[in-house]
Amino acid sequence: MSPIELMSDNITRNGEILKMTLSDFSQEDMLARPVPGANHAAWQLGHLIGSAAHMINAAAPGIVPEAAARIGEKCSGKTANVDDPAYFPDKTQLLEAFAQTHGAIAEWVKTLAPEQLARPTPGPMADFAPTVGHLILMTVSHIMMHVGQCQVIRRKLGKPLLF
Repeated sequence: MSPIELMSDNITRNGEILKMTLSDFSQEDMLARPVPGANHAAWQLGHLIGSAAHMINAAAPGIVPEAAARIGEKCSGKTANVDDPAYFPDKTQLLEAFAQTHGAIAEWVKTLAPEQLARPTPGPMADFAPTVGHLILMTVSHIMMHVGQCQVIRRKLGKPLLF
């Protein structure tokens, strides 16, 4: 397996772990906060969609489908405190947009030649992901960071431990 294939596969696998983590969440569970000020799963899922769309489309315009990116736009730092269930798409819509977003990214990664991983990223993104390779790995690790946060919500809700 090449490093590029491994990166693409990890995006897909991490998305599957996220889906497994949220599989038994109800709509109400999606808005549970483990402690005051922590993010709920609905916002986190939207944030993963929006941030991936923003970062990847800046480096490779048009990779993330526009409809999925629009769903993610609602989940910025300014909306992290929103608890209104009507504000967020339902769990199914969020998971579908996540799959579209990260599926498109995983497919794009497969098209890259090894030398393209060293291509610089544009603008302020370069401060934390200076190359396309860094950006891809940031996408992989970002998903898992939020899986960890959703695992804490599982514990708060008394759901069975998965990992």
